Amino acid sequence: MQARTLRWIMFTALCASIAVAVCAALLFAWRSLDAPMNVAAGGDRLNVASGTSLTGITDELSRRGVLETTWALNAYARFTGDAKRIQAGEYLIGSGTSPRGLLDQLVRGRVYLYDLTIIEGWTFADVVTTLRNHEAVDTHGFDPASVMAELGDPELHPEGQFYPDTYRFPRSTPAVVILRRAHEAMQDLLEEAWGQYRATTVLETPYEALTLASIIEKETALSEERPRISGVFHRRLERGMRLQADPTIIYGLGDDFDGDLRRADLSRDTPYNTYTRSGLPPTPIALPSQQSLSAAVNPAPGSELYFVATGLSDGSHYFSTTLDEHREAVARYLSGTPLAETAEQ
Repeated sequence: MQARTLRWIMFTALCASIAVAVCAALLFAWRSLDAPMNVAAGGDRLNVASGTSLTGITDELSRRGVLETTWALNAYARFTGDAKRIQAGEYLIGSGTSPRGLLDQLVRGRVYLYDLTIIEGWTFADVVTTLRNHEAVDTHGFDPASVMAELGDPELHPEGQFYPDTYRFPRSTPAVVILRRAHEAMQDLLEEAWGQYRATTVLETPYEALTLASIIEKETALSEERPRISGVFHRRLERGMRLQADPTIIYGLGDDFDGDLRRADLSRDTPYNTYTRSGLPPTPIALPSQQSLSAAVNPAPGSELYFVATGLSDGSHYFSTTLDEHREAVARYLSGTPLAETAEQ
């Protein structure tokens, strides 16, 4: 009888020990789900191919030393059903991320987003080069010549059609998808700007406003000057004067431009030479900013018809009303004598 009792006590103690051990293991596992993983300060990248199981992911992270305990996360994910909801993609595991946080990231598909910045004043060729050189952009089958057809505007020239901004996207995003976002953004802003146009009847279409905005963008980097330059160009167009905008000549020269605009270039006729041809050029010459779009449809009032660089470090211009005053300003600029900005605003 005593032996049976002793065996029962030993069996009960063993069961209790096992229960305590199991509870301790479960408590450890539960706590480990919220403990930070061994992630570098800059984060660790994780590529999840389509069809990859959670076990495959945790095994990889274990080999890399990021995840110490795999079974706890695997068991938890199977219990919640999240193991079957993992989404493919490239992920950045941030410093301090817990296993439970990683699982949530994988289930929600919060993939790593790359940045691509399109700069004001760039040409379409600059955008194409940037897309092709970006590590995360898919340019397979990308044909710049057919971009506008893919965007639904086959007759539209691509120059000036994409809003300069920073765009975020996951790896392997097709180039045309990024361009579609930039084109839609530009169309929305152009429509908004055109709705503000009340000053004159010089510009007849939103496309002409876009074209003028692109010239303004290339003429100055100073936001306060853009309405004044717009005013100069509006008055020139109203009076039938040629725009005589150097950036249009440079654009028309294309690869022939070596960085030095010569006097002979001013008379070298191209569709974009606003010294030899009246009116606006046939297309925009660059990607205008929102400020330039606004300036194109909101020209500053005044009588100024000319402007030339002051030669100052701020990139400002000297504005003139008469040709004689302008010629004098040009002569002083060419002589290397900085010009003070005109008082007229």
